[in-house]
Amino acid sequence: MTDTANTLLEVKDLKMHFPIYGGILKRQVGQVHAVDGVSLDVKEGETLGLVGESGCGKSTLGRAILRLYNPTAGKIIFEGNDITHMSPSELRPLRKDLQVIFQDPYDCLNSRHTVGKIVEEPLLIHGVGNAKSRKEKVMALLEKVGLQASAYDRYPHEFSGGQRQRVGIARAIALEPKLIICDEPVSALDVSIQSQVMNLMMDLQKEMGLAYIFIAHDLAVVRHISDRVAVMYLGRVVEFTDADSIYEHPLHPYTKALISAIPEPDPTIKKERIMLKGDVPSPINPPSGCTFHTRCPFVTDKCKTEVPQLKRYEIKDGRDHYASCHYAGELDK
Repeated sequence: MTDTANTLLEVKDLKMHFPIYGGILKRQVGQVHAVDGVSLDVKEGETLGLVGESGCGKSTLGRAILRLYNPTAGKIIFEGNDITHMSPSELRPLRKDLQVIFQDPYDCLNSRHTVGKIVEEPLLIHGVGNAKSRKEKVMALLEKVGLQASAYDRYPHEFSGGQRQRVGIARAIALEPKLIICDEPVSALDVSIQSQVMNLMMDLQKEMGLAYIFIAHDLAVVRHISDRVAVMYLGRVVEFTDADSIYEHPLHPYTKALISAIPEPDPTIKKERIMLKGDVPSPINPPSGCTFHTRCPFVTDKCKTEVPQLKRYEIKDGRDHYASCHYAGELDK
């Protein structure tokens, strides 16, 4: 799955389990399998889309990669260095290269600080330049993300949602990182503003050579911005390939259902909608075998007992296409 020549990030069998405590003595009575054995990679300058329903573990995976959580098991390798168990002091120099854009552009900005101070903060923390050079850099960053110089002395509540997200983007790129985790950065914005913010992110990617992990539940948005796409279900990656292949030839039944739900702008095109029954099972007690078997229209006895592995399948043009389904590639036959 990994071409090590230009691989920036490699995640190997990553698990993030959260303990549940109960009873008078507050003993551990269970655990939430938020991320349950994810393997993927991100290449330099590319955008990896991470999609799935709410609660499938997308945001938790992003935070674990950033080491905001300490992973339960597995490995996180960034630029060839294993950062899985690094201490906060060892991680500090790496924070320059690993940044994040949060979902809510208001909650992630300190309402008591001006925009200038918010964007300057990472420069200050990492000891970049002096007060004069930092102010000049902040002004340049605000201009780069499409904000006027007057924004420097204003507060977050004085801006619209799209403008606040631009402030968040300016802060994320201040240290010229190599990888940015984008945790649903446009889901809280109006549709008309979403395209503007995405186009800004794509322009910055070309200009600065950024790599993105773009977390979203809107597959139309993900297709617009992503080079490759990983589909998650209940803490696991169930399909992983380039964006065109996953939309044109999905192999996993869950991916097929998600793609069938994308609205079709042309009313003359009739599209079959695949309706999934029931809700996503609890990550506290995930189903045996294939975790999707409780909702899959193609379920067999094998699905209920055997865990499918993420395997490579031969698709046209020799593209790498991975899916974890016992019957991947046979469902359309």
